[in-house]
Amino acid sequence: MKYPKKVTIGDITVRDGYQHEEKFIPTGAKLWMLEELVLAGFKHLEVTNYGNPKGMPQFKDADELFRMLRNSKRVRDKLDDVVLTAVTIRERAIERAIEAKKEGYGPDRILLMVSTSESHQKKNSGLTLKEYWSMAEEWVKKARDAGLYVNGTVSTIWGCPIEGPTKMEDAVAFTKRWFDIGATDVEHADHDGSASPDRVYKYFSMLLDAVDNPEKQIAHFHTTRGWGLANVLAALQAGMTNFESTMGGIGGQPANFVDGTPVSGTGEYYYKDPNGVGLVSTEDMVVMMDEMGIDTGLDIDRILKIGRMNEKIVGRRLRSETINQGRIPKEMSGRK
Repeated sequence: MKYPKKVTIGDITVRDGYQHEEKFIPTGAKLWMLEELVLAGFKHLEVTNYGNPKGMPQFKDADELFRMLRNSKRVRDKLDDVVLTAVTIRERAIERAIEAKKEGYGPDRILLMVSTSESHQKKNSGLTLKEYWSMAEEWVKKARDAGLYVNGTVSTIWGCPIEGPTKMEDAVAFTKRWFDIGATDVEHADHDGSASPDRVYKYFSMLLDAVDNPEKQIAHFHTTRGWGLANVLAALQAGMTNFESTMGGIGGQPANFVDGTPVSGTGEYYYKDPNGVGLVSTEDMVVMMDEMGIDTGLDIDRILKIGRMNEKIVGRRLRSETINQGRIPKEMSGRK
């Protein structure tokens, strides 16, 4: 089996990872995490969500965090090579990102999202798919005119927590539509851990046969049922070279309870065990790829140290095995 010699990994801990936490993560801790990830070599980072902080108070510090990061003495001279992203599901959020960009501290890239499930689309955005595509067509152009890169995410590719099975062919069609309206790259998201490795391989094989820009396709896996790294392997086998993940494998649906107060989030949790959800662990994925001889361009030892500190930040043991077990000594793996 042939695998890519080199991959790109983006880390989305501070946005997707912390959005599921039921306590507010201090802004200083978020800044430290972003700085450390930059110093570890990551070139793609998700910083925050520009959605309404009344529903997602984890991101009430969105503008403050961007300003602090842009002015950070530790990494300021390195940010020219890093793409910083804000999630912007609806119009007002996109408008905020454009305003922040014009003022010189905002994101380089924004993220919009469609689901192949109509029910999930309505729950996540408040709009039908038809309404959302119409909104996206207008606002992607405005964002691009303002100098922002735009990610168009396709979600619920392998299944929906509300409707159940979905059609993978719809996700391929949505991918093409994102590029038609001006998106600069597309994320392919296993929204809740519904993907199995066989269907991951089938989907990405089908996708890469249908598009002519494989470097602009990003794989995003949850590990709710423990299949995360198996799905990464299946995507590698299909030819994918662009992935994203979170430190400790944290993340998931935005919390509906923060610092002791119920909030709207995106409604009731659709997980049986809200504490058992999460994304693929950054630490485990980069160590696995290193053992496979795949170049990530990252400082793996530093990443493991960041992972241990992240457990202190969130206050509990997380899903990464390698931050405790460490890397495999090269003399044992047969490589230097």
